Amino acid sequence: MFSHSPIDWALLVLYFAVLGYVWLRARRASTRAVDYLVAGRAVTLPAFVATLVASWYGGILGVGEYSYRYGVSNWLVFGVPYYAGALLFAIFFARRARRAALYTVPELLQDHYGRGPGLVGALAVFAFAAPSAYVLMLGTLFASMFQLPLVPCVIAAAVFSIFYIQNGGMRSVVFSDQIQFVLMYAGFFLMFGFLVAKHGGLGYLQSHLPPAHFTWNGGNPPAAVLVWYFIALSTLIDPGFWQRAYAAENPRTAQRGVLTSIGFWILFDFLTTSAGMYARAVLPHLDKPVFAFPELARATLPAGALGLFYLAMIATVMSTIDAYGFIAATTLGRDVVGALTPAYAENHTTRNTKIALWISAAFACAVALAEPSVVEIWKLMGSIVTPALLLPVATAILGRGRLSPPVTLWAMVVPLALTLVWVLLGSLPLFGRTPGYPGAIEPIYIGLAASLLFYGTGWLMPSRARLAPQEIPS
Repeated sequence: MFSHSPIDWALLVLYFAVLGYVWLRARRASTRAVDYLVAGRAVTLPAFVATLVASWYGGILGVGEYSYRYGVSNWLVFGVPYYAGALLFAIFFARRARRAALYTVPELLQDHYGRGPGLVGALAVFAFAAPSAYVLMLGTLFASMFQLPLVPCVIAAAVFSIFYIQNGGMRSVVFSDQIQFVLMYAGFFLMFGFLVAKHGGLGYLQSHLPPAHFTWNGGNPPAAVLVWYFIALSTLIDPGFWQRAYAAENPRTAQRGVLTSIGFWILFDFLTTSAGMYARAVLPHLDKPVFAFPELARATLPAGALGLFYLAMIATVMSTIDAYGFIAATTLGRDVVGALTPAYAENHTTRNTKIALWISAAFACAVALAEPSVVEIWKLMGSIVTPALLLPVATAILGRGRLSPPVTLWAMVVPLALTLVWVLLGSLPLFGRTPGYPGAIEPIYIGLAASLLFYGTGWLMPSRARLAPQEIPS
């Protein structure tokens, strides 16, 4: 059970009352597409940093479990490769994305390669952005807090994370993310302070943890760590980054915002990795390490502080659900519908997106209940979508190395299909064989190899297979 303290319950009720206020304040918000989808392209640097930091860090229970099991390796698996991806985005893509002044990643693909690649990109982005892993995570947390079955808690997680952004769209996402940003850091700073005061610092951890918890791989095979460095390439096509770059007040804000966010992620990863390691030291025999943070909070924090820490976990996950749920809805309501019925989509973008918001929530719930592993959802979605989008998006925004629309379509569809087939080969006992990837090769390697083969061949072919370079300001 969550808590017996009225103070903790009061904090929880107050938080959801604030979200209700966010919903009410946006009831008369503008329905213009530029306002609803990208907040009028007027997001300032502090708001940009808060919304990007909060929305990109939703895997709080997964991080707790991984750092509980493997220690500082958590930082090298779920931290460093993604910092590198974010840095590359800031250097090469952020300013260009803002100058493009588009709404979505699929719109970029359609502008450069036509309707076919745009539609394939839209379907891929929808699957990637639907916040299935985070709905599962928040549902699992609710089930633990209130001692309820998982299914209604997953549905409640989706509903409570989506309703307050329906009226205001991106403006509501940015506003609520700023509140959630403050809560996530306040809660984890509080936890870290209590842990150090009660148990001591590094010396306590070194004397109470296995030596492998201080190694770079946590005792895992190096290949198990390396694969995440390839999956982290998904940062370059992450629609959350692109949407915020499109919404920034100017190109400089887009670039500086991403660079500043990296510093905040490093700080938050320090807090969460430390908390996970303390959880292992304080509670070495947890049956379910996925609950490392909730159990550590119950064992460590007094009333009031406990409620604030739970709010930190809830806010961290909800900020990601609302952001990516909105991206999935935008992709479905504008890009998928737009590829099929352009005139209708152009005139009804906001209404379509509001309807698609709930379709996206339902899809996320279905995937969450079908695959009860947060880390596997991350891994599968990143492995399947990244090879299909990485080179088409990168060459489009850089204006160099673009292939012709027909070749680009094949360069998207084939890697997507191959990774899907490889995932099926790895998970199903087909033809009497034991489940497992052939040759122990991860799906993302197959997809990236296919994509590179298409592009390498296209660059060597006659000029009709390529598009002329396009001058795009950096």
